[in-house]
Amino acid sequence: MQPIYQNSLIRIEVESSEIPWLKVFTQEPYKEFSETPALVKIEIWRVMDIIEKEMIAFFNPDKINLASFGNYVPHVHWHIMARFRHDSYFPEPMWGVKQRKGTYKLDGFDTFITHLQAHLEVKNG
Repeated sequence: MQPIYQNSLIRIEVESSEIPWLKVFTQEPYKEFSETPALVKIEIWRVMDIIEKEMIAFFNPDKINLASFGNYVPHVHWHIMARFRHDSYFPEPMWGVKQRKGTYKLDGFDTFITHLQAHLEVKNG
């Protein structure tokens, strides 16, 4: 998967889904968040804060979910998901039991990504 944004510390990828879902990875393969240097931690929180705020402003979700598991991929990464009462899994996690055939329609995601990329660059400059 081609990152939508990256620098020397982190990269951001899109998770293919019915909802807006991004993943923030460390560039180096740290197994645990506690192993990451302070600058990496600061950069993770910086981009997660921007992503969450931009998802709220653009999509007006019912909730933002942040998750870090790494059981299958033992490489520090975070999931940022905009959740909606009418997505297929709400209120369950996206890894949980499907609750219904979702009626949420993901519109404007490419526009959101373009806007987010510009915002990440500006805030990084």
